[in-house]
Amino acid sequence: MGVMMPVTAKLSRQFYDRFGDEIANELAEWFNQVDATYRGDLRELNELNFARFDATQGHRFAESDVRWERRWVEWERRFAEQDAKWERRFAEQDVKWEQRFAALETRLIRWMFVFWATTLATVVGLTQLKP
Repeated sequence: MGVMMPVTAKLSRQFYDRFGDEIANELAEWFNQVDATYRGDLRELNELNFARFDATQGHRFAESDVRWERRWVEWERRFAEQDAKWERRFAEQDVKWEQRFAALETRLIRWMFVFWATTLATVVGLTQLKP
């Protein structure tokens, strides 16, 4: 926006000739004073409107920040709930896997015992044979 320059009122030469320099100068000065007054009033009104607008925008931004903060808190809560749910599921699966591995280990130890027992019996039996 450009800077507003005051406009100096000038009257035509015919106006000066008809009413005289004193009245014409007085009228031109009065126009200039009115113009300056209106410009000052307009500037003040614009400043007040901008201040009101600025305050309104500040308030709206603050409200928006509060809304976004609430949304983020809600998202964080939801993620925390999902995280807890997944942690419980993984913990349950860990227990199940531990039980399965324990059962597998038990079966393997049994089969190893059977294998080594039969191997030992075979070796003992073969050593007892005399050629």
